[in-house]
Amino acid sequence: MPTLFTPLQAGAIRLPNRIVMAPLTRVRAGSSHIPNDMMVDYYSQRASSGLIMTECTMVDAHACAFMGEGGIYSPAHVAGWKRVTDAVHAKGGRIFMQIWHPGRAAHSLLNNGEQPVSSSANAIRNGVTSTPEGAKPYEVPRALGTEEIPRYVEMFRLAAQNAQGAGFDGVQIHGAHGYLIDNFLRDGVNARSDAYGGSIPNRARFLLEVTDAAIEVWGAGRVAVRISPLVPFNDMIDSHPDALVTYVATELSRRRIAFLEVRHENHALPQEQTILQVARRHFKGVLMSNGSYTRESGESTVAQGAADAIVYGRPYIANPDLVERFAKQASLNEVNYDRLYGGGPDGYSDYPAMAAN
Repeated sequence: MPTLFTPLQAGAIRLPNRIVMAPLTRVRAGSSHIPNDMMVDYYSQRASSGLIMTECTMVDAHACAFMGEGGIYSPAHVAGWKRVTDAVHAKGGRIFMQIWHPGRAAHSLLNNGEQPVSSSANAIRNGVTSTPEGAKPYEVPRALGTEEIPRYVEMFRLAAQNAQGAGFDGVQIHGAHGYLIDNFLRDGVNARSDAYGGSIPNRARFLLEVTDAAIEVWGAGRVAVRISPLVPFNDMIDSHPDALVTYVATELSRRRIAFLEVRHENHALPQEQTILQVARRHFKGVLMSNGSYTRESGESTVAQGAADAIVYGRPYIANPDLVERFAKQASLNEVNYDRLYGGGPDGYSDYPAMAAN
């Protein structure tokens, strides 16, 4: 019976444990989107994780949503991230880059006046986003033309190629949380009538084309995908999430990718447990689950075989040595929620490890 501390083969990557660090947007890269010394410290501090996944990383200069997330679209970004991967590897860690386009969650004030893009011209309702001019309502996005979509697939392919040049161990494709790929996946947004809309196979086409492009660069064993079929963040919903997950999991399983991550609103919700079971039935590779897990609930999920590894977010913000704390059943540092986004090392890379307590 596996535990959180049982090694795991995820595609081409051997994980020494099943405690995985979630992609966590922390917005410390500044306006250049180039990783800096703080980010080198932050990621390398967490190298004991079974696997680190970076924060969502921009595949294009016009793919900004957070005023300071990392990018991977130029040689300067490759060089900046190479410092991060070198530091993580020097401590024996493994790290995937999460490649991402925000889709309709972007804003023109963050992207040199360029209108956000999506599957359809449906804005995020009842929300605001941070811009250089303060909080602004989300804009109505421009629906991508069918002929434009190959260019966006190419953005992800080049990002995967740049991530390889930066020394990463693989890439995770962000298909969750109402960003560009999810704008195509879920029918609460996608109202298209072309080859990328309507049926589930059509709505999943963009995700699978991006996945295939990343596989061409990396090989399937170093490519992963994240989905969030029930998470309403960014005004998202789907009419038949079970059917969507069945199709996506089956297609990704056929491609033999390294792992599939299911991001839950909260893993304990009955409907989220059901969707994880659907993914488990149809995805034959390594399945990771993410959503408000404790050490105890993570152990139980892995022991039962409901998922192969647990992805932890908030606990990793304040506990760089989370693996060691879980092993000793030690108390956890509290998260400073006032310092989540932007600024300096305080509330970012200054959380103490156990030995310093």
